[in-house]
Amino acid sequence: MKDVIDDFENALLSLDRVKVRDILVENTTSSDFIETLEKIVVPTMESLGIKWESGEIALSQIYMGGRICEEIVDELLPKTASKRVDDPNLGLVVFNDYHTLGKRIVYTFLRASGYEVVDYGQENSIEALIKNLKNDHIEILLISVLMLNSALHIKELIKKMEEEELNIKVIVGGAPFRFDSNLAKEIGADAYATNASKVLDAIEKVRGK
Repeated sequence: MKDVIDDFENALLSLDRVKVRDILVENTTSSDFIETLEKIVVPTMESLGIKWESGEIALSQIYMGGRICEEIVDELLPKTASKRVDDPNLGLVVFNDYHTLGKRIVYTFLRASGYEVVDYGQENSIEALIKNLKNDHIEILLISVLMLNSALHIKELIKKMEEEELNIKVIVGGAPFRFDSNLAKEIGADAYATNASKVLDAIEKVRGK
């Protein structure tokens, strides 16, 4: 699998759209495309994030490679299932970060599992995000980040939510939380998910089920 991930990373950095798609298709052996994403796409994007933080690659390379990957993932991911009847109001955002592919995977996984999700895209402003959360009556906010610095900024958001007396549970995810299992607790999150398939468990946890 390491060779596959290396090839996938090289294809992204080379902006080789055809090869990116071919690698994903060739390594999907069942209808569970989410599994393919978590085995190939997620570790690749984590690797690119680490290389950006160490100065080995430019932010533009992550951005362009990520956009190509997002488009192909959107094309290949399955359609959504029927809606659940007891949905909490879910919000999903990339906060103070540039990489949205992880959010896209989580969004599609939740929709495929029958959840309705308000997708806030990429947001840097605490005030703007909180205004939207209030307007949409969000009960659970899922936050996706790739960079450690972005993860640390979530603490400020949670503090502001507490000051506003918003009763919103926060679930975080992304590379920093896989590398440090204590980070979610340190920034004040209610739960964290190590990958898309664990998000459902985290939602049930914060709902007390």
